[in-house]
This record gives sequence, C-alpha cells and structure tokens, in this order.
Amino acid sequence: METLYAQIANLGFPIAVSIYLLVRIENKLENLTISINELAKAIGNVK
Repeated sequence: METLYAQIANLGFPIAVSIYLLVRIENKLENLTISINELAKAIGNVK
C-alpha cells in the first residue's frame, strides 16, 4: 500500500504542475495569437 501512495505522490505532483502550467500558458498563447493577427492586419493596411 505504501508503494501505491509513493507512486501517486511521485506522479500526481508533476501531473498537477503540468496541468496548471498548461492552463496558464493557454491564455497567454491566445492573447499572443490575437496580437499577431492584429499586427498582420496593421501591416496589410500600410501597403
């Protein structure tokens, strides 16, 4: 039983950290995509 708890502790923490980081980065990537699209439109209007 202790082995099972150790495996959960060893795997659960990295999984939780990965999910947290993916959720945080997803929002920033979406904002970056919007900014890149706006920049492309602005460059297109200059020509």
